[in-house]
Amino acid sequence: MAVNKLYPDAAAALAGLLRDGMTIMSGGFGLCGIPAALIAAIRDSGAKDLTVISNNAGIDDAGLGLLLASRQIRRMVSSYVGENATFARQYLAGELEIEFNPQGTLAERIRAGGAGIPAFFTATGYGTQVAEGKETREFDGRHYVMERGIFGDLAVVHAWKGDTEGNLVYRKTARNFNPICAAAAKVTVAEVEELVEPGTIDPDHIVTPGIYVKRIVKLAHVEKHIEKRTVRERA
Repeated sequence: MAVNKLYPDAAAALAGLLRDGMTIMSGGFGLCGIPAALIAAIRDSGAKDLTVISNNAGIDDAGLGLLLASRQIRRMVSSYVGENATFARQYLAGELEIEFNPQGTLAERIRAGGAGIPAFFTATGYGTQVAEGKETREFDGRHYVMERGIFGDLAVVHAWKGDTEGNLVYRKTARNFNPICAAAAKVTVAEVEELVEPGTIDPDHIVTPGIYVKRIVKLAHVEKHIEKRTVRERA
């Protein structure tokens, strides 16, 4: 029997999944490919004391910045958070916990979690604060730090195109972090810009197979923010 994965809006797609204190994986890179509608629905739900795993923390008025402004995030596991003044204020005031990761290490921790790999060794961070309190080993004369794979209660991702079975295709920079987050949580909810019928997408183009995706919402409107606009000065 076919399973209906399609929900009418972001709030409905997250209904029954959110709770205080849960761990949420959030895809995207900067403001590109972020699950903005699902993030807004998390804000509206009022769920608090969240641990959010994401490459970055959005900006003050977009992306995960919405959850920081509403003080729903207790802990961030991230690589880069330099564009968010709200984040900086909360962190410096001791109101927000942060676990910084080198970007490649964070990506591999998420990928490992999705692949069922509990830990791995990387040379990145050895001899720095990143390695403090962690197991280290020497392989072939080089020192490595053990990093743990990470797995979330919920993953929220944004895809360019998806079918009703949950097969997803991402575009360009939006492919950063979304596919690995989609595979590294108990439940994955996807928002898609374009929804098509099964068999429409070339199998060779599918990045996230539908087996990973439990719920889908088709976006009626997509607002794509520009994090930093760089233009040439007029003559």
